[in-house]
Amino acid sequence: MGKKASDLEAAGRHWHPPPLEQWMSWLVPVIFISNIGMFVYTMYRNDCPDHLKKDSCVLSEYLGRFSFQPLRENPLLGPTTRTLRKLGALEENGVLEKHQAWRFFTCMFLHAGVIHVVANMFSLLFIGIRLEEEFGFLKIGTLYVLSGFGGGLLSLIHLKDTATSKTISVGASGALFGLLGAMLSELLTNWTIYANKCAALISLLIIIGLNLAVGFLPHVDNSAHIGGFLAGFFLGFVLLMRPQYGYVSSKYVPAGYDIKYKSKYKCYQYFFMVASIIILLIGYAYCLARLYIGDPKQEDFSSFIPKFPR
Repeated sequence: MGKKASDLEAAGRHWHPPPLEQWMSWLVPVIFISNIGMFVYTMYRNDCPDHLKKDSCVLSEYLGRFSFQPLRENPLLGPTTRTLRKLGALEENGVLEKHQAWRFFTCMFLHAGVIHVVANMFSLLFIGIRLEEEFGFLKIGTLYVLSGFGGGLLSLIHLKDTATSKTISVGASGALFGLLGAMLSELLTNWTIYANKCAALISLLIIIGLNLAVGFLPHVDNSAHIGGFLAGFFLGFVLLMRPQYGYVSSKYVPAGYDIKYKSKYKCYQYFFMVASIIILLIGYAYCLARLYIGDPKQEDFSSFIPKFPR
């Protein structure tokens, strides 16, 4: 007959479940370096002095071809819209008319200026490294890409509906808001393992609120923020589930001792996971239909032929 956990303590052998696995963060630093490197290359390709008078370019005497466009043209200290469009910015004409679906992903590595890239990369390091250390590169990488894609979808729908075909969208903001959304759903679905639940929830809601408020500033694409946040929020229920408090895998129980069995996940965790998968599939399908077919509420599907990317 096996001994119980209490027998271990009586014998002076205190047994504890193993701590949560801690991953080494390497993907987030790679994304960080890639974004910085892409911005440097963008400025190299932009080459302001080659298109304007040297004195018109900001800091041309120090940066040469890496100097910035005049502030009246780009107040964020960056390149022209033309350069960003050539390198893969998200635009209606490129995606829908030329079938360049790759712009959904390349736009996540482009930024409009120094202020833009610094703000996004600071947020990436602050949020991303902690999440990758807790959940690993595969889950966070999937979350980052799919959130950025969700932000791009909503951003392009906004551009299409507002008839601003000449406007482009760039930046990692959609993916970063996805990480924020995932932090919120992770807190909710792993509620039982948190000690200071209310304090953690309130502080996270304040951070999310402040970041969303930035989206209402001029020239900021808040649709990408909202799309990325919603995608990340539902993805968090799928990718970031943790075992409930008190769960111990049988492989960690010493031989000969009985531990009262507890299911790995709670019922509400399974419910949120299944519901989120359904919502994500419907959401992505609806957005793609809005872009490539038309508004499903107003159009007859039978009268359109989908123009999917080649």
